[in-house]
Amino acid sequence: MRILLAEDEVDLNRIITQKLVSQGYSVDSCFDGEEAIHSLSLVEYDAVILDIMMPKSDGYTVLRHLRSTGSTTPVLFLTARDAVSDRVKGLDSGANDYLVKPFSFEELMARLRAMMRVSFGVAGNILAVGDLTMDVAAHVVKRGGKEISLSAKEYELLEYMMHNRGVVLSREKIEDHIWNFDYEGGTNVVDVYISYLRKKIDGGHEGKLIHTVRGRGYVLREAGDA
Repeated sequence: MRILLAEDEVDLNRIITQKLVSQGYSVDSCFDGEEAIHSLSLVEYDAVILDIMMPKSDGYTVLRHLRSTGSTTPVLFLTARDAVSDRVKGLDSGANDYLVKPFSFEELMARLRAMMRVSFGVAGNILAVGDLTMDVAAHVVKRGGKEISLSAKEYELLEYMMHNRGVVLSREKIEDHIWNFDYEGGTNVVDVYISYLRKKIDGGHEGKLIHTVRGRGYVLREAGDA
């Protein structure tokens, strides 16, 4: 999943970014509201983490801009303001959640997962397609009850595909959601990682889950799915 982080405290921005990346997220980080608005005009993010008090444009302004485009991307506000009125203002402005500084990173991750579940219409932390399961809290993937070891990027790609079960995803859409602005790899990166996943997910199994739709992209589904 690709996340935008807008936080003007440099050290906190760096630490949050590192934590998100360690959990398998791709992150574009910025330090003021204008940068955030510019990034939002270029990318369809899976979630946004916004500091409220930022230079140039505050978090409320960034959120109003995002919602004015019709976007329903989940947004989590980070702020040092802990008054009930501040929380109400943040939520009424269109934010999905509100976390007061200082906070634990475990709580930040849990709130982020909760927002994602709502966004993708998932009831719990276990995603399943056939006998393939993913525990997004524990970062454990199994097929037929046997645990599968994945790299961070393989895990991220599989999670995105599982959240979009049955949806044909173009190479461009996958690349936009899985790789951030810093990526400088080859043009066939999606094909390469799909190949890695096929070997680990479908290798040795009669029922294949990862399918190529010629001219359109890739889809994760059981053979019997429409």
